[in-house]
Amino acid sequence: MLGAIADDFTGATDLATMLRRSGHRVAVVIEDAALAARAFDDIDAIVIALKTRTAPVADAVSSSLGALERLRSWGADRFYFKYCSTFDSTDTGNIGPVLDALSGALAARRTIVVPSLPANGRTVYEGHLFVGSDLLENSPMRHHPLTPMTRSRVADILRPQTDRGVAEVFHPAVRAGVDGLTAALAEAEEPYVVVDAIDDDDLAVVAVAVRDDVLVSGGSGLALGIRGPGHPDSAWQAPSDGGRLVLCGSVSAATRRQIEVAAAASAPVRVVDLDRAAADTDAEVRSIVAWVREQRGGSAPIVCAARTLDDVRETVGGVPTAPLVESVLSAVAARSVASGEVSALIVAGGETSGAVVRALGVAALHIGPELAPGVCWATTTVGDSAVALALKSGNFGADDLFLRAWEKLA
Repeated sequence: MLGAIADDFTGATDLATMLRRSGHRVAVVIEDAALAARAFDDIDAIVIALKTRTAPVADAVSSSLGALERLRSWGADRFYFKYCSTFDSTDTGNIGPVLDALSGALAARRTIVVPSLPANGRTVYEGHLFVGSDLLENSPMRHHPLTPMTRSRVADILRPQTDRGVAEVFHPAVRAGVDGLTAALAEAEEPYVVVDAIDDDDLAVVAVAVRDDVLVSGGSGLALGIRGPGHPDSAWQAPSDGGRLVLCGSVSAATRRQIEVAAAASAPVRVVDLDRAAADTDAEVRSIVAWVREQRGGSAPIVCAARTLDDVRETVGGVPTAPLVESVLSAVAARSVASGEVSALIVAGGETSGAVVRALGVAALHIGPELAPGVCWATTTVGDSAVALALKSGNFGADDLFLRAWEKLA
């Protein structure tokens, strides 16, 4: 069984989507949910969703090692550390320290580093990470508030985070096929090896070349080359038709476009009133829940942190807006599901997805149909009811995602 550790919640479902596409029956386990091994009798891959991307280094390492031991107890014998395809990290971590801890615990002689996700424009060439046609350092990630990415060479980003050596294998070796790449990897003496990949064919070659490695690391794209047994997936079943809701904590350009496309098609949209939420969070939650209830049947109302950049505020009344929005949206989700009025939710934004999953008390997700690269429907049980969730990174999905996603539940 393949066991994977993802450093955030949307990253976990992103990886699970790719594993399902490559022939695995997949479950996502939320952090430290207590589950017995028998819960995974019909599962080929387990992904544990952590919230460690920007956690303190010691906490990230501890949580990741705990996840590794749980995966081992459930029968996993090969492991995958999943981080963002834009290699989100700083000079002090967290990718390097977690890699050091996992590779040490597994006595891994070599661990590849493959952030590429070509389907979403993330590629590595000559060791440099590109976002579309831009080097990482010239992409919007340069201005990320927590992990500003000011370099593009993956090895140069990783080296300050670890005392271990970092080698690079470039594209000609990958294009030489499995035998050529295997030979190139064998020549690399360093424990970490950054490998070029510019398309899915490259990822397939890489995955086969390292099929005997106990630990691999990368974005979700590498999973496309890790072939599963292809058993029929009986764990996925769409819930009966019920209320729909979209919650957007992300204020990314992609998510804002998705909101506007849905609004143009008559989807009702409400922006969280930050001033009222700061003054009385519960009052704003009650108001939004009532507004959701009032929307016409069959619609998929959208509650968002922002529709335009003018709506984006870092603080309100001295209170940081990001955790405030997460608190509001997660409470709206919990109350709307508990009332039975909502049975399918799309959640945009990694931090918001984590907050919603925790508020709903989710222990595990069974991965279902793909909506876009890195985005899928998953099902879980909340109380006695089946609920469908689509947790998406703010930057993922086509502009019409909030309109077309529901077709997969029909």
